[in-house]
Amino acid sequence: MKIALLTGASSGLGRMFAKKIHEVFPEIDEVWVVARRLDRLETLQKEVTDVKIVPVAADVTLDEDREAIFNRVKTENAEIALLINNAGCGFHGAFEKSNMEEQARCIELNVLAMTKFTRSALNHMPKGARILTTSSIASFVPNANMAVYSASKAYATFFSRALNEELHASHRSATAVCPAPMNTEFLTVGHVKGNSKTFDRLPYCDVEKVAVGALKAAKMRKAVYTPRAFYKFYRILVRLLPEGLLVKMAKT
Repeated sequence: MKIALLTGASSGLGRMFAKKIHEVFPEIDEVWVVARRLDRLETLQKEVTDVKIVPVAADVTLDEDREAIFNRVKTENAEIALLINNAGCGFHGAFEKSNMEEQARCIELNVLAMTKFTRSALNHMPKGARILTTSSIASFVPNANMAVYSASKAYATFFSRALNEELHASHRSATAVCPAPMNTEFLTVGHVKGNSKTFDRLPYCDVEKVAVGALKAAKMRKAVYTPRAFYKFYRILVRLLPEGLLVKMAKT
């Protein structure tokens, strides 16, 4: 049985990934959606009718929850054809005045849990399998007022790109998707909405287009996918301009 294993599936981009997986990967038999909020996963299960959705209530930062997930994968003799590391968080504000519990959560979820989850998943990923990790345009340049978040996403992008090279010999791949802001609850939960003039004036990405584009990029085994021409140009620009200038430009 081929499955897609999707973390952070209860809202935003993760929810859209769940709805679009079958469109791009029709060979997948089941989509296991992982998040802490079971009620939202059960609602998602009712909304998606083209592929079987399996709700898995878990906190991926907890060792025991991750262990339970992969024990179930082994018990059900499932092959992870597609892993989507989408669980993540980020918080806006000057680091000196920030809530350290929130910042620690950001590192724990975006870096440690994602790394551990990927390592465990690889034990169940056969030849041809793909990994898709949600990063951000914030990974291109250090973002003042989102220092921890941008650092965590730089890790995600670099980790994914290096892993993609390592997996090439085993005919597996890793893709990092680096979107710009989207209209999701991330903006309110992360104290971004109404607090950042930079975010207010940036062109937003469409969640559905990001999800489909990222899945197609993973299908094609691209190392990095950046939605929208504006941000593709930005990705090129950061290679050309002095870093000091870029950091000032990227301040949120």
